[in-house]
Order: sequence, then structure tokens, then C-alpha cells
Amino acid sequence: MDFITYSLILDDIVFPDGRTAMGVLGGGGPQTAFGMKLWADSVGLVGGIGHDFPVGARRWLEGMEIDTAGLRCFPQHASLRSWQVFDWDGRRTQVWRTRGQAVSDQLALRFEDLPLSYQTARAFHLGVHPESPDLAMIHALRANGMMVSVEPFKHAGRPLPAAELQALVAAGHVFSPNQYEAETMTSPGEPLTLIRRLVDAGSEIIAMRLGEQGSILHRADTGETWHIPAFATPVVEPCGAGNAYCGGFLVGWVQTGDLRMAGLYGAVAASFLVEQVGLPPVGPDYRQEARRRLAWLQERSADKQEDAD
Repeated sequence: MDFITYSLILDDIVFPDGRTAMGVLGGGGPQTAFGMKLWADSVGLVGGIGHDFPVGARRWLEGMEIDTAGLRCFPQHASLRSWQVFDWDGRRTQVWRTRGQAVSDQLALRFEDLPLSYQTARAFHLGVHPESPDLAMIHALRANGMMVSVEPFKHAGRPLPAAELQALVAAGHVFSPNQYEAETMTSPGEPLTLIRRLVDAGSEIIAMRLGEQGSILHRADTGETWHIPAFATPVVEPCGAGNAYCGGFLVGWVQTGDLRMAGLYGAVAASFLVEQVGLPPVGPDYRQEARRRLAWLQERSADKQEDAD
């Protein structure tokens, strides 16, 4: 495997207008894997599943040719399930429907539990709780030569003390929060101000996601900074777009070493996720369409953002 991502949950989504979508394959990992799969052949998923993991979810993973050797089955548990409640301003609240030992068992992430083919991957993306990140796993991945991308899977409940912020944002090679998440970790501010704070705390590469405003990328060692626009497409539901962005970005960075190109890969990946509720269906030739969208974005992202310094 070249690219690995983590976490699998069945989401019961509640929209601001009261509509619901139940049993959507989510948890971040499948969406990230889709973003990776647009640009890379060898993509694996790590996570836990229960005895009732839906046949349709398994067929989607198989249809997308996402390797599932990293999925561990816990027949004594039901699969993880949670409410994802969205507010009008885009904020998301997760409420576990699964409780007890099933959660800790299926979310457990240890390097020694990875299949051998995953332990030599080129890169790994994972979402973390900003107030209790799995630093041991991130350090183990880096120690084994992997490029590591880290994304908060929720906002922080409090501003992080300097030591906690540094430990979080400097753990991986790439740190990718959205603007709201970055503000809750530090304090409110404009994107470039937030990026400067994260750089001061030790971030190497920042990919700050701004929703319909696209993303801003910054590389600390060179000061290189880009604004990448979002791809213009009808938005049905944005859940999972950030995960897909992170998957596309990581593959782009590893394959090209070009910060702007990595951001373009991420923006294209995100655009597919907003076009329906849940994951794109199996079947279409997404890579051909991805190349078309990439060319469109390349023509519209030629201007470099002012340096974040």
C-alpha cells in the first residue's frame, strides 16, 4: 500500500432543516480514501467494524478498489454509529449512538496492528481529537518513514495551551484544520493570522480549508503561500468534503512535492463529495473527470498569496 487512512463510522446525519440521512458510510476514512483514490492506485483503509457492517458499505469499498486488509472485525460488537448534527453556519456536533467498549475497541489505532503491507506505506492520514491527539501513533508512523497528515475531526472545546498546541500541530508533516477549528484552538482571526500562529507553534505545512472560499496553503520552511479556489459545482451537502480534500492533498504532495499542485488535487477531491449526500456512487470514471476539473482550477490559481509573514 502507498497511501493509508483511518476511521470508519456509520453516520446518521441531521441537517439544519430537519432532514435526515441514516446509515451513511463515514467516519472520515472512506471519504479520505476516495480523495486519495482519484490520484493513486494503492489506497488502504484502517478501522474497526462490527458484526452488522452493512453489505452496501462493503460493496462500495470493493467497487472503489480500496484495500480493506486494515479493517478489523469485532463480532461481539455492533458497528460504530453516531449522529452528525449540522447547524446553519456549518458547525457539526457528533453524538455517539454506540457506547461502551465497542467505541474504544473499534477506534483503537496501534502501529503493530497494521498489516505488514501498510507498515511500509508512503503516507498516512488520520483525524484526531484536538484536545487528546494520538501522538504515539503519529510518532510511530513518522519513525517508520511515512509522510503523515493530521486533521482535527472536530473543533476544540477550549483554546489550547502553548505546549498542547505545539504537540498537536507539529506532530505530523501536514496539518489541515478548517478556519473554525483553528480559531477554537487559538482565538478568532483571519486565515493568514491563524496560519502564522500555527507556524509559530511548529507546523511544517498547513492546508487551511475555507469551505466555498477554497483553501490557503503555507510551507513554513520557505514561506510559500497559495490560495486555492474551490471548484465551482452545485453543492448538495458538504459533509466529508474536508476529508476528501486531505486525501487528495496528501497524495498530491507526496507525488509531486509541489504545494500548489497538492492543493489543487485536494480541491478537486472535495468537489466530488459536495455533489450528493454521502459518498459518490460506484461506477463513473472519476479520474477522467478529476483531470478535467484539475485543468480548470489550474487556470484559476496562478496568483501566489502574499507571504503569511
